[in-house]
Amino acid sequence: MPANLSESLTTAEPSAPRPGPPHLPAELLAVLAELRDPAQVALLLDDLLTPQEIEALTERWHIAERLSRGESQRAVAEALSVSVTTVSRGARSLKYGGGGFALALQTLKRLATRGGAA
Repeated sequence: MPANLSESLTTAEPSAPRPGPPHLPAELLAVLAELRDPAQVALLLDDLLTPQEIEALTERWHIAERLSRGESQRAVAEALSVSVTTVSRGARSLKYGGGGFALALQTLKRLATRGGAA
């Protein structure tokens, strides 16, 4: 058994896929948590994701951000040139998701008050 997290990350064998929705590898999450430079995170995500996945991720982020500012679903759909159905899925994720969007948006507000993000 590994003595610490670092050792377990370097010696862990890939596990069999779990039933249910896909899960991100713990090793990847640990690396993302350690990266402090947004440019380094961008490099990693550019390597991991296809251009279409990056576009979808960006769209979801903008939907969540606008909805969290109180914009109507119809206004968000028009501003981003997406369907109201797409925006509705984003609204459901904000309201019923695991809390990741809320955490990220709180972090964004905190960064903005420190002058680290717009």
